[in-house]
Amino acid sequence: MTVVALIAGVLLVAAALLTGYRVLAGPGTLDRVVAIDSIIGIAAAGLAVWAAYSDDTAVLPGIVALALVGFLGSAAVSRFRVRDDR
Repeated sequence: MTVVALIAGVLLVAAALLTGYRVLAGPGTLDRVVAIDSIIGIAAAGLAVWAAYSDDTAVLPGIVALALVGFLGSAAVSRFRVRDDR
């Protein structure tokens, strides 16, 4: 289990770094919003890996909260973006 958690952690860090680059170099606002939403998903996945590795379920509300914040943030940005396009 330790090797699997280590590999998953390394891959999640690599994904976060690549996504962080997209946040900084994104040509448009929507590209940056999608990248930030992806970082939130990567953070939730990292918490899930930690919960599986440590057999601790105390972080599960954090995963739910991150999913909710990510969804609400994306929905809010897309709603305001539609208003700007008119």
